[in-house]
Amino acid sequence: MRIRIVDAFTERPFAGNPAGVLLLDTDSFPEDRWLQRVAAEVGLPETAFAHPLPGHAEADWALRWFTPATEVNMCGHATLATAHVLNATGLTRGIVRFATRSGILRSTGADDGTITLDFPTAPLRAIAPPDEIAAAIGTDVLSVHETGPDVGEPLVEVADEKTVRQLTPNLAAVAALPWRGGVIVTARADNPAADYDFVSRCFFPGIGIDEDPVTGGAHTALAPFWSARLGGTTLTGLQVSARSGLVRTELRGDRTLLHGTAVTVIDGELLTTP
Repeated sequence: MRIRIVDAFTERPFAGNPAGVLLLDTDSFPEDRWLQRVAAEVGLPETAFAHPLPGHAEADWALRWFTPATEVNMCGHATLATAHVLNATGLTRGIVRFATRSGILRSTGADDGTITLDFPTAPLRAIAPPDEIAAAIGTDVLSVHETGPDVGEPLVEVADEKTVRQLTPNLAAVAALPWRGGVIVTARADNPAADYDFVSRCFFPGIGIDEDPVTGGAHTALAPFWSARLGGTTLTGLQVSARSGLVRTELRGDRTLLHGTAVTVIDGELLTTP
């Protein structure tokens, strides 16, 4: 069984967010325990599993995502990685429709290698900043928004870009937060002339990811949050993890478009079967 490692939301290897991608030639998924064990063995933030849906009226492929510890409802970078593999191998062209836990998600590949994901916009709800969030991330908090079931983690605004870059959160305290044990931290870009509008970092120790390098799904919450503050519907986010990556966002009401590229860095064989 062929397995690929793809760096997503980057144009160069060893940057962006790595994902495992397994394209299955069956018409259903293997048992969950096997999928989870493969994801744990791969050991990346997410591993995507997909199988074709011939004759399906609404989708072309079924798609699921697993961290090393659990299955998740939405994953942007592993969807981008899967679309990249489908396009690179010639299995698909143009629009690909994925049936997922988050409904039907679409990807569109361009001739220059850019892939656009069409995801649901996260429903933001402002809440009073709980004291435990500031204690967990180690800095004062300006605002907190819940992000709905697909994203899951709270969106936390802090003072500035420098604060985001210098965060050293207490991961045990983050894992104990009363959501999914994670947090999205963001601030406006310090330099108005930069090629990005806002920055973020994502810490998800509760689902087995201490820091996610570049989180596509989080940008379905970041896009409406910053659009309301900065104006305009087209913005670019820089996730300032060690690997780093840009996510270009386009807000379209209840849908958010995420634009990015990907690079396959490993193409090998999984020597086990379900």
